[in-house]
Amino acid sequence: MERRSFLRGVSSILPAVGLQEMLARQVEAQSAAALPNEVHVLGAGKDRFDHPHTMGFTTGMVYKVSGSDTNGGLFVMEHTHLSPGGPPLHLHFAQEEWFYVLAGEVAFQVGEQRLSLRAGESVLAPRRIPHTFSAAGTEPARMLIAFCPAGKMEQYFREVEADPKRNADAEFWKSCEMELVGPSPFWKT
Repeated sequence: MERRSFLRGVSSILPAVGLQEMLARQVEAQSAAALPNEVHVLGAGKDRFDHPHTMGFTTGMVYKVSGSDTNGGLFVMEHTHLSPGGPPLHLHFAQEEWFYVLAGEVAFQVGEQRLSLRAGESVLAPRRIPHTFSAAGTEPARMLIAFCPAGKMEQYFREVEADPKRNADAEFWKSCEMELVGPSPFWKT
């Protein structure tokens, strides 16, 4: 009787284990097949598509790694000449956002924590945690920002650049897999 119960239990687990392995191999194969085999070298200040971008809280953004370069796994951009103000307080449903300060001083709010970072320092904003940032020093700041996975972040930046009014539309934020939480605590009234 115990042997029969054991065999029944093992036989019910084996197909699930096999299914998990098969699905994992399938995902690996699809990811490897979909990844481009191109090497992209970008010079200092250069954009992946030779088109620098702007938004209200920065005078320059350059895309360093597009989501299309990584099958949606990563999107990296460089903020140049970051000025005081920054984006509204927001969160990402499915992305971690990593910030690395290259120059200047940048104030961050991640959850309830306030930070002031300088060149060489970084912070990770986990998914579903409200966050924002602003240049804090007397000179414009510069930083790298990475989104993992890329999600719809590149689309978000392109659409807001084309129509800045979209940045105030909570439904637009949701369509880009984010939530607009409120104004930045760094905005001056």
